[in-house]
Amino acid sequence: MIAPCIAADPPATGAAAPEVEVVVEVPRGSFLKRDAAGRVRFVSPLPCPYNYGAVPSMLGLEGDLLDALVLGPRLALGTRLRVRAWAAVTLSDRGMVDDKLICSAQPPSADEIDRVLRFFRFYAGCKGLLNRVRRRRGRNACEGLISAPAALARAATLPAGWRGAPVPF
Repeated sequence: MIAPCIAADPPATGAAAPEVEVVVEVPRGSFLKRDAAGRVRFVSPLPCPYNYGAVPSMLGLEGDLLDALVLGPRLALGTRLRVRAWAAVTLSDRGMVDDKLICSAQPPSADEIDRVLRFFRFYAGCKGLLNRVRRRRGRNACEGLISAPAALARAATLPAGWRGAPVPF
Protein backbone atom coordinates (compact mmCIF):
# COMPACT_ATOMS: atom_id res chain seq x y z
CA MET A 1 0.00 0.00 0.00
CA ILE A 2 1.23 3.49 -0.86
CA ALA A 3 1.75 5.83 2.09
CA PRO A 4 -0.74 8.72 2.19
CA CYS A 5 -0.24 11.18 -0.64
CA ILE A 6 3.38 10.62 -1.52
CA ALA A 7 5.00 10.81 -4.91
CA ALA A 8 5.58 7.07 -5.27
CA ASP A 9 5.90 7.04 -9.03
CA PRO A 10 7.65 9.92 -10.84
CA PRO A 11 5.73 11.77 -13.56
CA ALA A 12 6.32 10.75 -17.16
CA THR A 13 8.63 12.77 -19.35
CA GLY A 14 8.33 13.76 -23.01
CA ALA A 15 6.97 11.12 -25.36
CA ALA A 16 6.38 8.71 -22.44
CA ALA A 17 3.38 10.82 -21.40
CA PRO A 18 0.28 9.47 -23.17
CA GLU A 19 -2.10 11.89 -24.84
CA VAL A 20 -5.77 11.76 -23.78
CA GLU A 21 -8.95 13.60 -24.64
CA VAL A 22 -10.43 15.48 -21.67
CA VAL A 23 -13.77 17.28 -21.33
CA VAL A 24 -13.78 20.05 -18.70
CA GLU A 25 -16.69 19.69 -16.26
CA VAL A 26 -15.42 22.13 -13.59
CA PRO A 27 -13.44 25.15 -14.83
CA ARG A 28 -10.61 26.38 -12.62
CA GLY A 29 -12.07 28.72 -9.99
CA SER A 30 -15.60 27.29 -10.20
CA PHE A 31 -17.68 26.38 -7.16
CA LEU A 32 -19.97 24.01 -9.11
CA LYS A 33 -19.11 20.34 -9.62
CA ARG A 34 -20.98 18.94 -12.61
CA ASP A 35 -21.33 15.46 -14.03
CA ALA A 36 -20.67 14.47 -17.65
CA ALA A 37 -24.26 15.43 -18.56
CA GLY A 38 -23.74 18.95 -17.16
CA ARG A 39 -25.96 18.52 -14.10
CA VAL A 40 -24.77 20.22 -10.91
CA ARG A 41 -23.76 17.47 -8.45
CA PHE A 42 -22.21 19.56 -5.71
CA VAL A 43 -21.72 23.20 -4.70
CA SER A 44 -18.34 23.58 -3.05
CA PRO A 45 -17.55 26.11 -0.31
CA LEU A 46 -14.13 26.54 -1.97
CA PRO A 47 -13.28 27.15 -5.63
CA CYS A 48 -11.66 24.33 -7.57
CA PRO A 49 -7.96 25.18 -8.07
CA TYR A 50 -7.73 23.18 -11.33
CA ASN A 51 -9.68 22.57 -14.48
CA TYR A 52 -11.39 19.28 -13.63
CA GLY A 53 -13.08 16.88 -15.97
CA ALA A 54 -12.98 13.40 -17.40
CA VAL A 55 -11.74 11.23 -20.24
CA PRO A 56 -15.07 10.57 -22.01
CA SER A 57 -13.98 7.25 -23.52
CA MET A 58 -12.72 5.56 -20.32
CA LEU A 59 -14.12 4.30 -17.01
CA GLY A 60 -12.18 4.45 -13.78
CA LEU A 61 -12.14 1.59 -11.29
CA GLU A 62 -15.09 3.07 -9.35
CA GLY A 63 -17.32 2.79 -12.45
CA ASP A 64 -17.47 6.48 -13.36
CA LEU A 65 -15.65 8.28 -16.18
CA LEU A 66 -11.89 8.45 -15.59
CA ASP A 67 -11.19 11.77 -13.86
CA ALA A 68 -8.61 14.23 -15.15
CA LEU A 69 -7.37 17.61 -14.02
CA VAL A 70 -5.77 20.02 -16.44
CA LEU A 71 -3.10 22.37 -15.09
CA GLY A 72 -2.84 25.87 -16.50
CA PRO A 73 -5.20 28.78 -17.12
CA ARG A 74 -8.96 28.52 -16.69
CA LEU A 75 -10.74 26.64 -19.47
CA ALA A 76 -14.43 27.08 -20.29
CA LEU A 77 -17.04 24.56 -19.18
CA GLY A 78 -17.36 21.89 -21.87
CA THR A 79 -13.93 22.51 -23.39
CA ARG A 80 -12.74 19.34 -25.14
CA LEU A 81 -8.98 19.07 -25.60
CA ARG A 82 -6.22 16.57 -26.28
CA VAL A 83 -3.50 16.88 -23.68
CA ARG A 84 -0.69 14.82 -22.20
CA ALA A 85 -1.25 12.90 -18.98
CA TRP A 86 1.94 13.09 -16.90
CA ALA A 87 0.89 11.23 -13.75
CA ALA A 88 -2.19 10.33 -11.71
CA VAL A 89 -3.31 10.75 -8.12
CA THR A 90 -4.99 7.72 -6.58
CA LEU A 91 -7.78 8.40 -4.11
CA SER A 92 -9.85 6.03 -2.04
CA ASP A 93 -13.45 7.23 -1.99
CA ARG A 94 -15.66 5.08 0.25
CA GLY A 95 -13.13 2.32 -0.27
CA MET A 96 -13.27 2.53 -4.08
CA VAL A 97 -10.16 3.37 -6.11
CA ASP A 98 -10.57 6.67 -7.98
CA ASP A 99 -7.60 7.66 -10.18
CA LYS A 100 -7.29 11.26 -11.37
CA LEU A 101 -4.96 11.97 -14.29
CA ILE A 102 -2.72 15.03 -14.02
CA CYS A 103 -2.65 16.64 -17.46
CA SER A 104 -1.01 19.69 -19.00
CA ALA A 105 0.63 20.93 -22.17
CA GLN A 106 4.07 20.83 -20.51
CA PRO A 107 5.53 18.49 -17.87
CA PRO A 108 4.46 19.66 -14.39
CA SER A 109 7.17 20.87 -12.04
CA ALA A 110 7.89 19.12 -8.75
CA ASP A 111 6.17 22.07 -6.99
CA GLU A 112 3.03 21.64 -9.12
CA ILE A 113 2.90 17.92 -8.33
CA ASP A 114 3.34 18.71 -4.64
CA ARG A 115 0.46 21.24 -4.76
CA VAL A 116 -1.79 18.68 -6.49
CA LEU A 117 -1.00 16.07 -3.83
CA ARG A 118 -1.63 18.53 -1.00
CA PHE A 119 -4.96 19.55 -2.57
CA PHE A 120 -6.13 15.96 -2.90
CA ARG A 121 -5.05 15.13 0.66
CA PHE A 122 -7.28 18.02 1.83
CA TYR A 123 -10.04 17.03 -0.61
CA ALA A 124 -10.04 13.41 0.62
CA GLY A 125 -10.40 14.60 4.21
CA CYS A 126 -13.34 16.84 3.29
CA LYS A 127 -14.94 14.08 1.24
CA GLY A 128 -14.58 11.71 4.21
CA LEU A 129 -16.47 14.17 6.42
CA LEU A 130 -19.18 14.60 3.80
CA ASN A 131 -19.51 10.83 3.43
CA ARG A 132 -19.90 10.45 7.20
CA VAL A 133 -22.70 13.03 7.18
CA ARG A 134 -24.33 11.12 4.29
CA ARG A 135 -23.80 7.85 6.24
CA ARG A 136 -21.66 6.40 3.45
CA ARG A 137 -19.05 3.97 4.73
CA GLY A 138 -15.55 3.25 3.50
CA ARG A 139 -12.03 4.63 3.52
CA ASN A 140 -11.40 8.12 2.12
CA ALA A 141 -7.75 9.02 1.55
CA CYS A 142 -5.21 10.30 -0.91
CA GLU A 143 -3.10 7.21 -1.59
CA GLY A 144 -0.37 8.83 -3.67
CA LEU A 145 0.96 9.34 -7.15
CA ILE A 146 1.13 6.68 -9.86
CA SER A 147 2.17 6.89 -13.49
CA ALA A 148 -0.40 7.95 -16.08
CA PRO A 149 0.16 4.72 -18.06
CA ALA A 150 -0.56 2.70 -14.89
CA ALA A 151 -3.80 4.61 -14.29
CA LEU A 152 -4.83 4.20 -17.93
CA ALA A 153 -4.04 0.47 -17.80
CA ARG A 154 -6.37 0.12 -14.80
CA ALA A 155 -9.18 1.97 -16.58
CA ALA A 156 -11.62 0.34 -19.00
CA THR A 157 -13.01 1.42 -22.34
CA LEU A 158 -16.44 3.01 -21.97
CA PRO A 159 -19.00 0.30 -22.82
CA ALA A 160 -21.78 0.97 -25.31
CA GLY A 161 -24.95 2.08 -23.56
CA TRP A 162 -23.17 3.24 -20.38
CA ARG A 163 -25.66 5.28 -18.32
CA GLY A 164 -23.53 6.59 -15.49
CA ALA A 165 -21.78 5.43 -12.36
CA PRO A 166 -23.36 2.49 -10.53
CA VAL A 167 -23.09 4.27 -7.15
CA PRO A 168 -24.01 7.86 -6.24
CA PHE A 169 -21.18 10.30 -5.67
